[in-house]
Amino acid sequence: MRLCTQCGAPTRDADDFCGNCGTYLGWASAPPPVPDEPAAEERPGPVPPGRPQARRPLPSAVDEEVVVGPPCPACGIANPPGRRFCRRCATPLGPGAREERGQARRRRWRWRGDTSRWLRRLVVLAAGAVLLVAAILFYPAALALVEDVRDKTATPVAVGPSSSTATAEVSGHPAAAAVDGLSNRYWGATAVGDSVEFGFAAPFRLLSVVVHTGAGVEERAFTGQARVAALDMVVTTADGGSRTVPLPLADRVGPQRVDTAVSDVVRVRLVVRAVAGQAPGRHIALGEVEFFRRP
Repeated sequence: MRLCTQCGAPTRDADDFCGNCGTYLGWASAPPPVPDEPAAEERPGPVPPGRPQARRPLPSAVDEEVVVGPPCPACGIANPPGRRFCRRCATPLGPGAREERGQARRRRWRWRGDTSRWLRRLVVLAAGAVLLVAAILFYPAALALVEDVRDKTATPVAVGPSSSTATAEVSGHPAAAAVDGLSNRYWGATAVGDSVEFGFAAPFRLLSVVVHTGAGVEERAFTGQARVAALDMVVTTADGGSRTVPLPLADRVGPQRVDTAVSDVVRVRLVVRAVAGQAPGRHIALGEVEFFRRP
């Protein structure tokens, strides 16, 4: 029998590690050499004080018979019941260690039986998919709402066309007269279905259109020719798309505004759809057209 130098517990000669604290016992395989006693003829002299040694518990009687117990999970050697560490490799043998190893195995294979974890993941994925679909479906409406707020808070700025052409025009009343800013000049159309087109140098956000119908701002001049009663405004955008906006007009003197709110406008074509005051010898007068953009 040997005593553990760390805790003083009794150990067998075949044990490599202490069963109580796991201390390696290999150093105790050979007994320490015993120093020779000094010769009798040596003269006495001063002796240095010895290093105090801690008192160790007295060994208790243990059964020398080898007890066969459960094998070590690491090296497989049998260990007597009650040992906390393997006598060959010092692997922990207590129930806490076995429970910890079992928990580690359960964590490693938890995905096989933990349905709640996968349910949580599926819920998160479903919520993300719903948000993505909602963003795709409601993005146009949200964008339109933002643009509408910007339109209402912006101060409109007049923008003049860089070119003007017409499918038909009365002599002395060209298409350019409808956008020259003068109230005594107008574009003269010959029949319903005629159109005038205006081009712009750069795309812009068209907020509204102001139309002055008739040949002048005075009542006599206004009623002297037929007046445009309705227009179709065909707007062409920078990407090549087009949009038709109806412009109903009252048969009266003065400006009439129609809000449009169309982005990236590059061309506007006005098509005559209805006429008021038409009679033989009269042509159709469109006094002035003004375009306003968002700054």
